[in-house]
Amino acid sequence: MLLPSLGISISGVALPAVSRAFDASFREVQWIVIIYLIATTVTIVGAGRLGDVAGRRRMLSAGLTLFTLGSVLCGIAPTLWMVIAARAVQGLAAAVLMALTVALVHEVAAKERTGRAMGLLGSMSALGTALGPSLAGALLDGPGWRAVFLVMVPLGILNLFLVRRCLPPPVPAALPTNTAGGERFDGTGTLLLGLTLTAYALAVTAGRSFGAVNAILLVAAVSGAGLFALVQARAESPLIPPSVWRDGSLRIGLVTNAVVASVMMATLVVGPFYLSLALGLSESGVGIAMSVGPVVSVLSGAPAGRMVDRRGVRAVVIAGLVILAAGAFGLAVLPERFGLAGYIAAIVVLTPGYQLFLAGNTTAVMRNVPADRRGLVSGVLNLSRQIGLITGASAMGALFAVASGAGDGATAAPEAVGTGIRAVFATAGVLIAAATVAVLRAGAGRPALPDGNR
Repeated sequence: MLLPSLGISISGVALPAVSRAFDASFREVQWIVIIYLIATTVTIVGAGRLGDVAGRRRMLSAGLTLFTLGSVLCGIAPTLWMVIAARAVQGLAAAVLMALTVALVHEVAAKERTGRAMGLLGSMSALGTALGPSLAGALLDGPGWRAVFLVMVPLGILNLFLVRRCLPPPVPAALPTNTAGGERFDGTGTLLLGLTLTAYALAVTAGRSFGAVNAILLVAAVSGAGLFALVQARAESPLIPPSVWRDGSLRIGLVTNAVVASVMMATLVVGPFYLSLALGLSESGVGIAMSVGPVVSVLSGAPAGRMVDRRGVRAVVIAGLVILAAGAFGLAVLPERFGLAGYIAAIVVLTPGYQLFLAGNTTAVMRNVPADRRGLVSGVLNLSRQIGLITGASAMGALFAVASGAGDGATAAPEAVGTGIRAVFATAGVLIAAATVAVLRAGAGRPALPDGNR
């Protein structure tokens, strides 16, 4: 779980150095990050389902091998376009790691310790996010930008060793649908979903503003989603069986997961502008302030998981959402009154709430999934998060630009930046509050987030 998040956080710091090395513009080198996110997003459901069909342990080993190979190719690539292509390979592999790691928890952890295991996964993901900037900075000052990618090679090899050494061999009886004449992998559905998600990702990330091309891509994405639903309804072995969407626990878990991810992305997109332009912090100061969230996230992941095991998923999810809403509203109010101290205080509230929600929601969604669909549902859950991240980066960034009165946030005056951050996080707080109400209303009928078996 550490490798996919490290792959994002470590590469972003290296963009200026890569730009200088290949004499490329920022708009060109930013594809090193964008292509990774797109590749992960469009393949994560297929990766999870393929793990169910072909064997999760085998697919995880293949994903680690591919991630390691992609890291090598990034480090030795002679041209920028080859670096970008190698990052696409890394993104494909990251989808396998993200989907199958969560799916495998139920095979290696006792049911009463599932929440604790999910909390540890959250801590490792946060550790990758926190470790990336500092590790990249040290490598850029020493060996150079190629080492930023090559450092992930020994980590990939170590993970391969751990998979072979620690994960149990597959048990055929645990996958009842993978018998003679069982389910096949839905290549058509996978391709159609991939094209649809690619169109959506490009629609919300391409260009500085939403124009005609973005509108066409968005229409293509909506049309593709409708076509995908029709194809899945008629497929013999669909990628995402229609029955999955009739599960109220899954539906509310996915939607809430996407909303929370979009809010957390806002802290990464808007936060640096506020710290730099409104508070006047140096680049190093911004980096230190931005590291507070990941550090708190690392420390709160495991306790959040233990809380799930002790208190039940529903109580922890609701508590996490309430704390998240408090942190979001805090970011809209406290920085204006207390400056940097107010910003950090709000982040310190927001981040543990996120870990509580993440551990509880992931456990709730995955707890009662049949063994033969764990990879699929884990992929869909991660997909909702990726869509939330991409949408949050675009929508929250656009809201900040409009609220600050500047088409480019980097040129806004300090007062305007303050107005922008208040608008963004007040909106974020309302979204989280609405998600909390939805979870409470769902529980008032039948338990969408059960504390035990259904």
